[in-house]
Amino acid sequence: MSWMAWTLPTALFFGGIAVLLAGMTLVELRWPCVERKGFLPITTTRGDRLFIGLLGSAYLHLLVIGVTDWSVWIASLLSLLWLCAVMRWG
Repeated sequence: MSWMAWTLPTALFFGGIAVLLAGMTLVELRWPCVERKGFLPITTTRGDRLFIGLLGSAYLHLLVIGVTDWSVWIASLLSLLWLCAVMRWG
């Protein structure tokens, strides 16, 4: 994989997603999910909220990188807050 430009933020981001997916699998096996409705306009499961949160995080990163001169770490922090909000109240 030397052809890819793996920087520390990129590796941490994708490593975090891998850990999140493994954790969600273990949680789902231990406590099966029940669909619920939060602030999102649809009924969602934990997996749905994780997908929506990750998708929103990707768009948030693109927005911060494309529109501001902020560090990618700020985008990562904002994405983490977005993901936590979607997982908790979405």
